[in-house]
Amino acid sequence: MTYFFIYDGKCNLCVSVVQLLETFDKGDIFRYIPMQDEDSLSRLGVTPKDCEQGMILIDADRPERRWQGSDAAEELGNLLPGGSLFVSAYRALPGMKWTGDRVYEQIRDNRYQLFGQRTDIYHSTYPGDCETCNYPT
Repeated sequence: MTYFFIYDGKCNLCVSVVQLLETFDKGDIFRYIPMQDEDSLSRLGVTPKDCEQGMILIDADRPERRWQGSDAAEELGNLLPGGSLFVSAYRALPGMKWTGDRVYEQIRDNRYQLFGQRTDIYHSTYPGDCETCNYPT
């Protein structure tokens, strides 16, 4: 099963997360598309306005299955070996989901001030191949 992970290719934090995932996953589960790749995003039915809400995770086999923002981070955790235990514990703690959503929003909205901005867009070693993607939106 493959997932497209859409990230901000100019955000230092986002790029660090992608590089960490690349190290562990080696492209087995995740393929990466920077938010600045408008052609690939268009093929997936993702708009620039969608990207304003944060990272996006799309099931490549069932593109109607999409997660965004902190929900994408949680689903990403579920897909990693052993990650579902941490996500389940996080979700079980009262108020953590709400708090996590607010923290994610703050980081998303202030990521360049907090972590800096790259001058060049980072393109993954394991890019999302959307040349043939033509998913209905």
